[in-house]
Amino acid sequence: MDIKRLFDEIRANLSLVIKHDTPYGKSLWDALIEQHPVDIVDFLEQLSQEEAAQIFAQFSKKLRSDIFDHAPETLKVFFIHSMPDQEVIEAFNALSVDELTDLFDFFSDDELKKYLNLLHQQVREKVLSLLKFNPDSAGGIMTTDVLTLIEDYTVEKSVKLLQRLRPSREIHHQIFVTNRNHNLVGYINLEDLVLNKPDDRIANFMQKSPLVAQADMDKENIAKKMVHYEVTIVPVIDEDNHFLGVISSETLVDVIVEEASEDVSKMSALTPLKYPYFQTSIGRLFYERGHILAVLLVVESFSGTILKVYESNLSVLLYSFIPMLISAGGNTSSQTSAMVIQGMASGEITFSNMFRFLRKEFLIATLLAVSLGFISFLRVYYTTGALRESITVSIALGSIVMLSAILGSCIPLLFKRLNLDPAFSAGPFLATAMDIIGIMIFCYLSWLILF
Repeated sequence: MDIKRLFDEIRANLSLVIKHDTPYGKSLWDALIEQHPVDIVDFLEQLSQEEAAQIFAQFSKKLRSDIFDHAPETLKVFFIHSMPDQEVIEAFNALSVDELTDLFDFFSDDELKKYLNLLHQQVREKVLSLLKFNPDSAGGIMTTDVLTLIEDYTVEKSVKLLQRLRPSREIHHQIFVTNRNHNLVGYINLEDLVLNKPDDRIANFMQKSPLVAQADMDKENIAKKMVHYEVTIVPVIDEDNHFLGVISSETLVDVIVEEASEDVSKMSALTPLKYPYFQTSIGRLFYERGHILAVLLVVESFSGTILKVYESNLSVLLYSFIPMLISAGGNTSSQTSAMVIQGMASGEITFSNMFRFLRKEFLIATLLAVSLGFISFLRVYYTTGALRESITVSIALGSIVMLSAILGSCIPLLFKRLNLDPAFSAGPFLATAMDIIGIMIFCYLSWLILF
């Protein structure tokens, strides 16, 4: 039985598997615990919190430890609640200080006090020092358990230090160098310790770091700079240039994936979920989606009010083309804003080249408006034979497309200038606005041309 069919079968017979007091339930349980811990984590994420906790509690201590290591922070929190204190201590000891800090962000104040007391004093002090950083800052995502060297060390002394500390400290391809006051002065590559003589001092061949992150810098900005400068690791310093830790390529990938997921949610008018979908209650999902849809519904209703005002000026023929007009406006604005947001996220579109970008978009908007307006004229005239109505629809559609492209280009830049996430400007919000504006344009042009 393949793994997908196995997990489907377990979900269908979950009560039997949890009890595993029948031959069939026992066989499914045995098959479950034979799977790789990563696959078991994926399976548990698809269950409710209560079901996942019930199953996790029945695993062997060794399997619980392996699953805990591979689980995301949100799932670790639920697992900890079902583990005895001694086992929690062992699980904490297996995590780095940075992983512990990330995990503690998900605890309430009371839980944080409880679990901090289980840590060794030295580890507790490190965790507390990291918790002062904003989780979305460079200090909040950096790794602190990393080896550094002092600039006046010789190659021989550095190699001996690496050999002694390798089991307890993470060693990257780039090793950062500090002075005696722990100020960052540069870095060396791991191969430099092989290519230079044993009595050479590190200061003689170290290099200057091309990118250095301040601890309070936003993690998204750091990720963009790492991609721009094509670096795989960045040192993090405080305002006095003291070396604090590093942001590695693994962390960079996590930040990019997290930011992309958040942007997709915001472009759909959703607040990013704190917990995975299957670990989020129906009530929370209903609220997050329902209140936005309710607001958009009320706002969209104003388009009906506009149509009511101009009802006497609109024929049945003109009414039939309203869906085409508002669809063209919504599609154009969403397409344009998505392209702008992607360009801003990659760093290609910035405030320094903003006017160059807007000039180009204005030209594209003009070409789109003319071409789509002409196509709509042919469509209406071919099916109705009404010349004035065809002209009205084509001019209205061209105007709507033109305005949609301009707003889709400008609004994300305006949001960015106001320190708001540009992703909020895309999707339902802009499409709803263009529905109302599009109907206003169409009704006014119909009155102006036909009456």
